[in-house]
Amino acid sequence: MEKKNRLLEKMAVFFCCCLIAVNMVNTVKAEEIKEPEESSFYSKACAMTDGDSNRLLYGKNETQKLSNASTTKILTCILAMENCSMDEVVTFSAKAAAQPKVHLGTKEGEQFYMRDLLYGLMLESYNDCAYAIAEHVGGSVEKFAEMMNEKAGEIGCTDSHFVTPNGLDDKDSGGTHHTTAYDLCKIMGYCAWKSPQSKQFLTLTQTRSHSFNSLSGTGYAVSNKNAFLDMMDHVITGKTGFTAKAGYCYVAALEEGGRRYAIALLACGWPNHKTYRWEDAKDLFSYGMDSFHLYRGTEESLKTEPVSIAGGMREQTLKEWSTHASLPLSIDGKVKELTFLKADWENGEMKKTMELPYHLPIKKGQKLGTISYCIEGREIYSCSICAGEDVKKWDFLSFVKVLWEEFLL
Repeated sequence: MEKKNRLLEKMAVFFCCCLIAVNMVNTVKAEEIKEPEESSFYSKACAMTDGDSNRLLYGKNETQKLSNASTTKILTCILAMENCSMDEVVTFSAKAAAQPKVHLGTKEGEQFYMRDLLYGLMLESYNDCAYAIAEHVGGSVEKFAEMMNEKAGEIGCTDSHFVTPNGLDDKDSGGTHHTTAYDLCKIMGYCAWKSPQSKQFLTLTQTRSHSFNSLSGTGYAVSNKNAFLDMMDHVITGKTGFTAKAGYCYVAALEEGGRRYAIALLACGWPNHKTYRWEDAKDLFSYGMDSFHLYRGTEESLKTEPVSIAGGMREQTLKEWSTHASLPLSIDGKVKELTFLKADWENGEMKKTMELPYHLPIKKGQKLGTISYCIEGREIYSCSICAGEDVKKWDFLSFVKVLWEEFLL
């Protein structure tokens, strides 16, 4: 009996230890997925988005309008890449040559190939390169600013206004030069993954050093000032920025196993706190990597069943005649685009909405409804449900025509 009691005591102790261990694991897991406190970031405003859907994964004052310094140059760079050949010759004007430091330091009339100025723009953040590029692409800095704001709107930015191609503080009739952390993430995502020139953008911004000559033969060498490229695995691009008004700023992108993240940090310290942005960047990316997993859409996930169309006929054969036509449906959308990040604790649902009632005739490809995927109630992907075939209205003349075609011809 005594041995039995000791055995039961040991079993009880073991069971309690197991419960404690389970609770400890659950506690650790809860701590791992806990959203960071705003106070844990040095940045006045910061954001992290899903690079595919632009969904906000984390935000702190993410829609606050702030100066963003040289992070502006990612937009300048992608516009130049989309509108120019890299072999085009760019001539420095007096205004371009007079831009303040940090600059290439060339003189009026000096000429360069576009690609070399883009290296100066993105690796060293040269202000005069940005100005010369803007004048060449837009005809003037003012026209180029219009292009910047138009492109920002196309990307989905709603709270940005760009005045200068280099991010130096300025204003025009539309307001001061500014953006938000959320908008800047959208621009970063576009540059890294969605632009027709994304591959070229990444190749250029990942370059560690580059040497080139002006057309007159003067030699230059530039090196990449984005130190974060070598601080964290899977970071694929980024751009630093600083002005006295904006403080230290940073925008970057990370990709791992199909997961894509864009971050933006604004007003992340002032001298002598240059490293604050690296700490914030690491914390944001780490939170994203630990908490969000990849969801891929499939043809099966968007499968739709045929619908019955009252008073219609689908095919011009007698055997298909009936008071109802069974209409197959198709999806007008790229299933491969249904790729996004989702945390385990988030609620996701697929919603199907049909545009009833159906009005005959129905043409093949006609939109009949929408399929949407939502997370926490916010739509992150949608595509159209379309008719897979024509459906005609049942009438006597059509019936006579079928009889003629089937039996008399």
